[in-house]
Order: sequence, then structure tokens, then C-alpha cells
Amino acid sequence: MDLGLSGKVAVVLGSSHGLGLASATEFAREGAQVVLASRSEASLQAAAAQIRSTTGQAVSHRVCDVTKAADLQGLIDFTAGRHGGVDVLVTNAGGPPAGTFGDFADEAWQRAFELNLLSAVRAIRCALPAMRPRGGGRIVCLASVSSRQPIDGLILSNVFRAGVAGLAKSLANELAGEGILVNTICPGRISTGRVAELDAHIADKRGTTPEAVRKSYESLIPIGRYGTPGEFARALVWLGSWANTFITGQMILVDGGLVRTL
Repeated sequence: MDLGLSGKVAVVLGSSHGLGLASATEFAREGAQVVLASRSEASLQAAAAQIRSTTGQAVSHRVCDVTKAADLQGLIDFTAGRHGGVDVLVTNAGGPPAGTFGDFADEAWQRAFELNLLSAVRAIRCALPAMRPRGGGRIVCLASVSSRQPIDGLILSNVFRAGVAGLAKSLANELAGEGILVNTICPGRISTGRVAELDAHIADKRGTTPEAVRKSYESLIPIGRYGTPGEFARALVWLGSWANTFITGQMILVDGGLVRTL
């Protein structure tokens, strides 16, 4: 299937590692002009080299702390100056710390808000003026299955990932008439460093091992295993492509069947 991404400009936030890097790699594989963004220049250079080695495609990059409005505007300005505009925006940021309600004071709530929800608001606000003149676009907001089914011990993620889904749903209605499709994609248990950290946290709380925690989760997943970053990325890239012409305002779960809600 031709995804219609050849020559399209895709900005992927949080793309120096994990699901962001996997998604950026798949966009590059499909011929998109990819712009990577994260807080570390060294990590971005390594990610760009990895993508070039894997796909044969060169990508651009810019240092960007998604909690800083000026950095996000600078990223979009850089992209527009280098590539002429933005066709695809993937909002993404690292997860907030694990814990329950009593573990967090106001500062932690504010930090999680800025990292996981306000960053998406700001990135979209910055990107729209660079997207509209191109006759449409795709916005894919990376959230979590906690948006559909809260996860014990991840109260900060539960709250602000759900906020991202609400943002995307609202914007889908507002922007559809301009040819801009907005969707949320939610990873379940995908084999990334973030999930390994969460498994270790749970193991410490339970007095067991991360391997035992992983096996307990795998027993709940109908497919019987954790997903791979590539499996997640292929779903995200299709959703953010021009093969998708009629899906907007939706929350897509990539979880192997873990979440049982309708």
C-alpha cells in the first residue's frame, strides 16, 4: 500500500529513542522528510545515524525541550525554513513518574501537566500555521491505554494522557473541515525502556522480579507477549499518512488486546 508519505514533512517529538524513534524510522522508510526532536543533541545525532543506517534516508533534527514554548516554536520555525512547512505532527513526551495520589505534591502535578498535556497543546498551536497552507495535514497524539482504562500506580499518566485524548477529540471536530485529521494512538505493553522501568518499579513494590511482572502482564494480553516498537510505529505511521483519509477523532489502542473495554 502506498501511504502517500513520499516528500511529506513529518515532525516527531521525543524521537531520539523508544516509540518516537521507531515512529520516525518508519516515516523515513516511507519516504517522508523527517525532523527529529529531543532534549539531547548527542542522542539526536545517534538517532539520525541509526535511521540513516536502517532506511538509507537522511533526517533533520533539532534540540527541543517540549516543556518550553520557545523550543517548540523554534522547532517548527526550523522545519518550515528547511522543508517549507509541516504535513505531519506527532506529539510525544516521556512519561511522568509512577506513583499513587499520596506520592505527589503540586510541583509533580504541574511538571506532568507541562510535560504530557501542555506540550501537546503548544506543539499543535505552533504547527498549525505551518500546516494549513499545505492544504491539510495529520496530527497524531501519542498517549497511553491509560486513557481508556486507568493503570494502578500511574495516576499522573492516567490524568494527563486522558487529557491529550480529549484535546485530540476536540481538535478533530474543529480541524476536519481544513483537511487536518487528528487522532490519538495508545501503546499498551510495548518493549521499551519506559516499560522496563515501570516493570522494575512494580517488581520493587511487589517484592518480586521484573521478569515475573512481565510474565504476569503477558498472561493478560490475548496475543501473549509484549509488542515491539516497530509494531506500534507501523500503526502510528499509517494513521498519520495519506492512506488514512477518513479516520479522525479516534483513539487507537495498540495493545495486543490487553484493554477489555468496548
